[in-house]
Amino acid sequence: MFQPLYVAATGLSAMQDEILDITNNLANAKTVAFKKGRSDMESLFFVEKSFKDTLYTAMSGTDTPPVNVEYGTGVRVAATAKDFSQGSIEITNNPLDVAIQGQGFFQLKMPDGTFAFSRAGNFHIDNEGNLADPNGRLLEPGIVIPQGTTSVVVSPDGTVSVSINNETALTQIGQITLSRFTNPAGLKSIGQNLYQATEASGEAAVGTGTASGYGSINQFSLEQSNVDVITEMMKMVTIQRVFDTVTKAVSSYEGMLTSLERMKQA
Repeated sequence: MFQPLYVAATGLSAMQDEILDITNNLANAKTVAFKKGRSDMESLFFVEKSFKDTLYTAMSGTDTPPVNVEYGTGVRVAATAKDFSQGSIEITNNPLDVAIQGQGFFQLKMPDGTFAFSRAGNFHIDNEGNLADPNGRLLEPGIVIPQGTTSVVVSPDGTVSVSINNETALTQIGQITLSRFTNPAGLKSIGQNLYQATEASGEAAVGTGTASGYGSINQFSLEQSNVDVITEMMKMVTIQRVFDTVTKAVSSYEGMLTSLERMKQA
């Protein structure tokens, strides 16, 4: 492949990947506690010889490297980092809706016994009385809501208390703990609002709400997605213009090759 076409191909591929990331952000603009992604670009290796330099060396039999001349070989997406900035808090009328104001994560137990982490606090009570996420994954440590519970109170530190059969006195039944990471950007997204710890994120440090670095828990609240639709649409327009410009550059180069071919045949 001719070098300019290869460079253009890397640009088109990178723009396509970024459009995919932006589209995913927009699709999840209403997903509870969704964290937007960002495509980080980096240039590919630079070389000291262009195609014409290589051709000259092959034809002349001499190697005369250019001085202080570098040719780029394109671009690629180096990472798709997550932005864990706080989303807006929306008030609800569901006592099992809880939002984290701060940097913590809820810890959930996966079917294979491992743990996943989430910012989404739209919990419900499963058939066995356990607090679980919309896909049935249980909070860790587990919290069981007793039969006959008429009200649930969640304190900012995560303490869960209930009133049974409309009694005035509250009974404490458990504690919602929070996890935090040295580098949240290193967490691995596994879908369904869940993340897994990696070597880059570090191990989870477990604590309670209102403790330093963990944030606090707000009952009757849900954290919303931190996607700004207008910003994402503006980014998409910019990427589309770059994509069109690169496409025009490819067309121009093809036109040059066609002209050279005609000159050879003349």
